[in-house]
Amino acid sequence: MPLVSQKGRVTLIVLIIGVSLIATLALLKPKAQRAPFKPRPPLPVEVLVVKPSAIKITVSSQGTVAPKREIDLVSQVSGRVVSVANNYANGGFFQSNEQLVQIEPADYEFSVIRAKAQEARAEEQVALEQGRSRQAKREWRDLGDKTANKLFLRQPQLNAARAALESARADVQKAKLDLARTGISAPFQGRIRRTFVNLGQYVTPGTKIAKVYSTNVVEVRLPLADRQAILVDLPINFEDSQAETYPQVMLSSRVGEVDYEWQGRIVRTDASIDVQSRMTYAVAEVKNPFKSSAGDSRPPMSIGLFVEGQIDGKVIKNAVYLPRQAVYKGNQILVLNDDNEIDFQTISVLRSNPVNVIAVGIDPGTKVVTTRIALAIAGMKVAPSLAPSVASSDAMAGDQS
Repeated sequence: MPLVSQKGRVTLIVLIIGVSLIATLALLKPKAQRAPFKPRPPLPVEVLVVKPSAIKITVSSQGTVAPKREIDLVSQVSGRVVSVANNYANGGFFQSNEQLVQIEPADYEFSVIRAKAQEARAEEQVALEQGRSRQAKREWRDLGDKTANKLFLRQPQLNAARAALESARADVQKAKLDLARTGISAPFQGRIRRTFVNLGQYVTPGTKIAKVYSTNVVEVRLPLADRQAILVDLPINFEDSQAETYPQVMLSSRVGEVDYEWQGRIVRTDASIDVQSRMTYAVAEVKNPFKSSAGDSRPPMSIGLFVEGQIDGKVIKNAVYLPRQAVYKGNQILVLNDDNEIDFQTISVLRSNPVNVIAVGIDPGTKVVTTRIALAIAGMKVAPSLAPSVASSDAMAGDQS
């Protein structure tokens, strides 16, 4: 058996000594000590101590300005248009009973003259029959008889003459009425939306002359969802008749770079709920929308103008303002108990906007967590600090209820 060389023996000894040293160092190295467990500190949150109070609600909506009264002016007689007013044009303003169109009156003036002639002949006939009747009475009395029949006394002839006179007088009134109808006007102060005839055109009874609307009052239909309608005292009962008790509404619109406002009042609602949108439409009226007082730079409240409406709502008792981020799942909040543990509570949200909500169903003194917690768990410990109160002016802006 071959002997191991001297060099091989030295290498083996060195390896044995190295392994021994490594094992010894490993045995002598102190074991690492496990660090003691430290509990996670409570999550710092802000809380709001609730103080319910009476809050007046305003409800937002929008709509388009429309005339309250709009009619088609229609000719009641036939003839050629011989003159029109200077303001007879699309967009022209006019006063009540101002003549806008004149139809040729000559034929109707002749009819009045003929009717008066018939009236004069009927009056003559009545006078003749009255004289004949008196003569017949004297003749009968001279005969010594106190009774006489109506035919001998010409009573039927006299009645027929009187009836003919009444008919002739009616013909005169009819002729005068037709003559008056040759001048076409509107029974209110207004504006012309569209004209259909013009100078020289022949019209017949029933021909449309123009479409006009009243400028004394305009109205705006404001759609309200169920949750909004319940917050407003809408005039929906049959007994509601006092206009001064109806809710006021502030209508506003941006013209150019300036916001303008008009004060109106809710006067009625549509006869039924819209079957497509399920909305209740409240109708607001604004008086004298085209009239401006001294120093008033507002433009006229033109028909078709889109406006935003802020409707005065009910006064809600025991309501509170809360930050929007304090509400979870639309109707839940986090409340804090005496041990600084959180829990969920269901509330009723009356109004909301991107910043705040108005809610009821929260007892006075309740501590509401206003800090948004991503993974909130009932019983979680928190470190509370008082949050600033919610300003009512902020809560009124940008209503999305």
